[in-house]
Amino acid sequence: MSDLEITLVPMLSDNYSYILHCKQSGVVALVDCPDADAMIQTLETMNLTPSLLLNTHHHFDHVGGNEDLKKHWPTLEIVGYGPDSERIPAITRRVQEGDRVCVGQHEAEVIFTPGHTRGHIAYYFAKAGALFCGDTLFFGGCGRFFEGTPAEMHASLQKLAALPDATRVYCGHEYTASNLRFARHIEPNNPSIEQTYAEVLSLREQQRPTIPSTVGKEKQVNPFLRTQELEVIKMVSLERAVQPHDPIEILGALREMKNQF
Repeated sequence: MSDLEITLVPMLSDNYSYILHCKQSGVVALVDCPDADAMIQTLETMNLTPSLLLNTHHHFDHVGGNEDLKKHWPTLEIVGYGPDSERIPAITRRVQEGDRVCVGQHEAEVIFTPGHTRGHIAYYFAKAGALFCGDTLFFGGCGRFFEGTPAEMHASLQKLAALPDATRVYCGHEYTASNLRFARHIEPNNPSIEQTYAEVLSLREQQRPTIPSTVGKEKQVNPFLRTQELEVIKMVSLERAVQPHDPIEILGALREMKNQF
């Protein structure tokens, strides 16, 4: 079992921030934080002091706490995507795809995942089997294409889908129930979606988070990773004029359908 302890911290209405604690070394890192006060209170309750803050992208509901966290802990290293650094407050370390970031004994690979924004990145901790993917991949869904294209999002999702199936997926929002309702519409005959949707509804009724998912689970239930499945192609073709053998066109049409669902 990994000694990287991961704590979900609910933020705002439906965001998740994360506290990563390497038990072996004692090093603590954060992933995305819009509310510094809430994070500071949580960390003080846990008697932890962070060394790093890993940002996935520049949206305020992910970086809104950067400056106040830096004021509270002046030695905090704030990590973000270098070419987008002008939009990441208080950034102190600029990274790009393939770079490595260490949290104690755990090393994360930086993966460039544009689509939601043009400067989005994810952090993959191979030893811990954990992926922090911000708003690129959600449980059952993907992010809106605010700045990117279907081709960029498709390439990004394929990178994440290529990770080991057991990899736990920690995303930026609690959108799972809504995403799976859409997935049921797209694949009404997929038993994995039906079972997962029932499990998710039970968790939400108990006000429990649905995160993390896994890469393997996403391949079973997430229509945005299933663009070459015949039922997905058929359903999209009924509502949109697409080339049925072009997964990028299918992905773009799926995202438009989800936007209006």
